[in-house]
Order: sequence, then C-alpha cells, then structure tokens
Amino acid sequence: MNNTTPTPEKKDFIREIVAEDNRTGRYGGRVVTRFPPEPNGFLHIGHAKSISLNFGVAEENGGVCHLRFDDTNPETEDMSYVESIQRDIRWLGFDWGEHLYFASDYFEQFYAFAVRLIEAGRAYVDSLSEEEIRVYRGTVTEPGRNSPYRERSVEENLELFRRMRAGEFPDGAHVLRAKIDMASPNMKMRDPLLYRIRHASHYRRGDEWCIYPMYDFAHPLEDAIENVTHSLCTLEFENNRAVYDWLLDSLFDEPRPHQYEFARLALDYTVMSKRKLLQLVNEGYVSGWDDPRMFTISGLRRRGVTPEAIRTFVERVGVAKVNSRVETVLLEHTIRDDLNYRARRVMAVLDPLKVVISNYPAGAEEWLDADYWPRDIPREGTRKVPFGRTIYIEREDFAEEPPRGFKRLSPGQEVRLRHSYVIKCEEVIRDELGRVLELRCTYDPTTLGARPRGRKVKGAIHWVSAEHALPAEVRLYDRLFARANPDDTSEGKTFKDYLNPNSLITLDRAFVEPSIAADPTDTRYQFERQGYFIQDAVDSRPEALVFNRIIGLRDTWTKRAEPAPQAGASRPVDPAGMVVEGTRSEARDRARAENPPLQAAYERYRTEFGLEEQDADLLSGDLTTAAFFDAALAAHNNPKSLANWINNVLQGEIKDATIASLPFGGAEFGKLVALVDAKTISHNQGKQVLAEMLANGGDPETIVAAKGMKQISDADALAPIIDQIMADNAGKVSAYRNGKIGLLGFFMGQVMRQTGGKANPQLVKTLLEEKLSA
Repeated sequence: MNNTTPTPEKKDFIREIVAEDNRTGRYGGRVVTRFPPEPNGFLHIGHAKSISLNFGVAEENGGVCHLRFDDTNPETEDMSYVESIQRDIRWLGFDWGEHLYFASDYFEQFYAFAVRLIEAGRAYVDSLSEEEIRVYRGTVTEPGRNSPYRERSVEENLELFRRMRAGEFPDGAHVLRAKIDMASPNMKMRDPLLYRIRHASHYRRGDEWCIYPMYDFAHPLEDAIENVTHSLCTLEFENNRAVYDWLLDSLFDEPRPHQYEFARLALDYTVMSKRKLLQLVNEGYVSGWDDPRMFTISGLRRRGVTPEAIRTFVERVGVAKVNSRVETVLLEHTIRDDLNYRARRVMAVLDPLKVVISNYPAGAEEWLDADYWPRDIPREGTRKVPFGRTIYIEREDFAEEPPRGFKRLSPGQEVRLRHSYVIKCEEVIRDELGRVLELRCTYDPTTLGARPRGRKVKGAIHWVSAEHALPAEVRLYDRLFARANPDDTSEGKTFKDYLNPNSLITLDRAFVEPSIAADPTDTRYQFERQGYFIQDAVDSRPEALVFNRIIGLRDTWTKRAEPAPQAGASRPVDPAGMVVEGTRSEARDRARAENPPLQAAYERYRTEFGLEEQDADLLSGDLTTAAFFDAALAAHNNPKSLANWINNVLQGEIKDATIASLPFGGAEFGKLVALVDAKTISHNQGKQVLAEMLANGGDPETIVAAKGMKQISDADALAPIIDQIMADNAGKVSAYRNGKIGLLGFFMGQVMRQTGGKANPQLVKTLLEEKLSA
C-alpha cells in the first residue's frame, strides 16, 4: 500500500501453498490466518513481517486474519502491552475487524481437551522436578528415559489434574505431560509439557486459575477453536510442528489447521529478542520502548518512519524458507525513498555561526519565494522565507583555511545562499581565545534568482534569518549498535558491549525557518543538506520545538563496516545458526582490487559524473552492474538520476535477483528514466512501468503508450478542467485571492486527481497561478 512503490504480483512458497489449497478446495475456499502475539512486550520490526504476511495473505484471498493474544503466562503479561500491540497494528494499516481473541478466554476449553487426552491415555501427571525432567529428557545424541510416573492410571491422573486446578499443590509440584515417545529424535516430542502450576494473578482472569497451558499445547488448540486454516510461524517453531500435528490429530478431524514456517527477519545492527529489548529499557540504555533508536514499531513511529516504508521494506525482504541476515542499508534505502516524495524541503541550521551582511540595509527584510520540492519530484508548493541583515549558517560551511575542493564560504570567497543572494566573506570576528564568533559579509543585490555577472560561484549553502528563525533542539539518532551482529558472542562479549556510544547526539542551539510554525506536528521535512526530520511526538511543544532525525541523506556507515574475515577463515555463525556475512561493500572493494576495469569505473563515476561515494560503490561492484549502468547512460545521459533509480528503486524491486537476470537491458532502463526526467510520465508512473518491465520485459515507451500514461501537456486540454475545479471551489478561490496562497497546493491536487495524475505539474501550476490571479 506504499503509494510510491508498486510491485509485481507476489509469489512465495506460502502463497503457493494457499493457492494450491484454494485450487483443491481443501478448506472449501476459506482462508483464515492469525497473528498471535504474547502481550509481554512491544512489537518490533520483525513482527511487522509476520503481520504483513498474515494479514496480506488473508486479504489477497478474500479471507480474514485474527488478532489473538496468546496470554497464557500470568507472570509477564499486561494490558498495556495489549493496547500498544493493537495501536501498532492499526498504525501499520491493518484491521482485524470483529476477530479479536484472547487465549485466556479458552482456558476452560483447554482444560477439557487435557482431560480428553488423559482419558485416552495420551497424557499423564508427572511429579519429577524441573531438573529431573531435563535429565530424563536425554540429549540430541541419547534417547530419553520414561518418567517413573508415566504409567499412572487414568483415574489417578484425572484426580491429580483436578487437584492441580483446585490449587492443592505448590508451584513445580506436578506438571501435565503428553505421552508420546521419549526416544524420539525430535526432542520436542519427548513427552512435552502441557500444563504447569503457577500461583500468579492473571491480568484478565485474576486468581481464577492456578494452572496454565504451555505454548505448544495452547497454540494448536487456539487455531482449531478459531477455525484457522493456515498457521504461519517463523522457523524457530519448525520442530514444534510435530507436537502441533500430534495434538490436532489426537483431538480434531480434517480439515484442521496446518502450520507452515517461514524465515524470521534478522536485521543487521539490531536485536530482536524481547528479553534483550526489555533489558535495554529496564537498565536505562534507552529511554523506553518507544525510544527512536529502538526497532520497535512504536520507536520507529516516534522516530518518524512511515508505515508505508515499513510495509514496503518487509515486502522487499520477501518470504523465504532459510534464515539469513538483512542489511540495514536496505531498510534505510526504503525509508529514504519513501521520505523523498513526502518530506517537504525546508532550511534548518544545527550548529549556527552568525553572519552579518554589512551592506544590507539595517532594519530591512525581504520574504523570498522558496520551493518545497526539487525539480525531480513531481510535486508543487512554495513558502516564504525571511531574509535580513543577520543570518545563521552552519559552522562547518565556513573554513578559514579551506581544503582543496572546498566550495563553501571562506575569507574573500563567495557562496550562494539557497533561494537567495550571493554573499562574500569580508571579515572574521573572533573571541579572546581565537574562536570564530561571527562573519562580516557583503551581498550582491543583483544575484537574487540570477547568476553573478562575470564570475562563477560554485557552492550553495543553507541559512536562516537570525531574527525570524525558531529555536529548536535537534536529536541526531543513529544505529543503536556499532556491530552488524550484536548477538555474536564469539569474543566473550554480550550484546550490550556493542552499543554505539554515538547513537544519540543532542544539539540544543539549532534554528529552523519560521515557515514550519503552523504545520501539523507530524509533518516530515527534509532539512536541506542535513537529513529527514520530524517533531518528537512526546517532547516537542510550540514553545520548545524538538526534532528527531529520521535518517540522514546518505549512508555514513559504509566506511565504518567491520573488517571482512581473512582469506581461508570460516564465516562466523550467530547463535541462531545463520551465516553472518561481511558487508557487501567489502565484497565490492575486493572485486575492484582484483579487477582494474571496475576500479576505473568507480573513479570515473566519482570524478567525471560526480556521483556520491555510496552510489559509485554500488554501481561498480561487479562488471554486470557497471555494464548495465553504462548502457543506461548511453540511452539517457543523466548519471545522477540513473544512479538513484538503479540503487534506490531497481535494486529494491528485484530483491535477491541479479541485474543479469533482468528481462531487459540497460538501454531500456535508461529510456524509462528519460521518460520520467522529461516529465512524460510521473515518478510513480515510472515505477508502474518498471513493474511491468520486470514481469514481462518490453520497451518502456511502448508500455507507456499502451497504458495511456503520457502526461497531459496541452494547456487547452487542461484549461476547462481547471475552470470547473475553480467553479466548484469558489470559496477557496476567494481565499487564495485574499492572500492564502498556500491553497495553490489544494488546487494542484484537485487537478492531478481529475486527470488521474497525468497532468504536467509544472504546466498545471502555471495555469493555476494565471487563472487564480485573474
């Protein structure tokens, strides 16, 4: 549902199973899935994958997905977690409707099923201690031994189980176990525990119960009670499936639920264990479950990540049968791609340096027009920014002794102020310790919207008016861990030893342009040249603004990556048995070192085309990708735009496939990007064309023509549409003409909706400004 990232039809092994069941009529056309969290913590991004899969499969097949709280452990669960989980799922864009369930509502049924198993001779009350049960279970290489209590009579087991429920025994005195096979090679099948005694108050049932079902017992019964068809679990429950099947075969007839396992989401630079996340919260390493550094859903929401970005990310990761680690860079690319088209550009100075423009009239000010969007984003809108004699610039944008290639401000040199004039540094003012306090500059009044006469100014920097800017605290969030796999204990360390000491840097002297003052607090911005930001939902107030950095404009971790294993060394394996890869950048570095043409391509992309380091790195990591990029360049000579499309759009869509496997070549891809850059089609339409090309190949121009996507750039065709919209919104026309020029965006949106997004936005803006000003 990400409006910026259409994708081809989803095909994975889970959906193939569901499709086959529908084809054969196994469940009479029904598809019922469930998402069954335990309410003992907050959801994290790993849960988002399961949520999207379960709700998505149900929705795609006209079925339903249940939200069921697996609340069978009275010692760790709380209603606050129930409420947070519901809030997070709704925020992600899913709804369970009337299908909200609690395992604790089935306690009486669970008890009755246990009695049936005892009566059938398939369960017994065991009086071994917890340690004795562990010893009797055996090992992976040795079979277990039968408990001396395994052959109790049905009558004795029923009586003991009744007394367990009545509260006659202390915790640990007895357990109820399934009677399966103590010699089974699957240790889960060695008489698994079904019930244990816990004298603890339940957050919903109070002190009504003192025996509680184990997960392996409750889970399949819950599915059967609710008539679930497809029980989708992560791979750590693969061995548990044998218990699942044994219980349901013992108690239910077909068609009964069946369990299928998929790979969980393991993301670099994070931990997903609720126990470890709880440690971080309880031991004060983070401020709470919603700390913006946490990869909980509430933490990501507070940080400013959108639900659309999270859903697109988990869709790009896909559904697999084998566990693997996912690079954080994929999530970060997805977040940037999402924000690029929704975050308005404004100016903010985080580390201010005062600049006095000595030849600007004292007391004078101007309100300059500034676009919210760059030219490559098909959106319109402007705001007014104040300019006066005193401004603030970033301290790092000034250098007394500039290094080679420095294009910002230095003594005697000029620089362009964004949306404003060219200024020249004339004097540096220092304090008694020699530190730079302020700069005295002059401005060229002929350069507003115009190039300087007879000289070239290479650099442009952002700024804010000292008189009008709004003071703010800015929190620069970064990855919480400094190691890609914090769960790696091979060096005798714990995950907390890998915490990143620079995961939060707070700047309390920042200034933001005043245009944001009236915006809703959940507005996302790109602070020009800084990154993407949003007001903190907890701490920000109109009189004391606090902004969170959602993400930087580019990846700054590439050169901070951990060293790759030495040649011949085995790759490390994490505790879950998954191979921990080195970063892909390391592999690309090695490829360039071994292949001079790739190194030459990297240098050419950096020097000749001016690509960012990360873009050049990704494009020159192998000969196929470099050749694809060069072929695209031959068709469309815009290297930066092509690099953006290949690295941020194409690579995200093809997931684990390769460039070599694409059903089209670089030339066709270059033609597609050319259509977008020429505004023949919009960016969103470009992604739709790409989806078609990925599915079926083909020429982008032919696809555009066949789908009728070409933008409307005929003023005569657009004029009557605009006239009708103005007639239907006479009140807003009047308000615009009385000074509410921000309504231009409203009219732009109406025209784009009426034309199905096909109207040329720049032409629409021009026509609207003419007609609204008439």
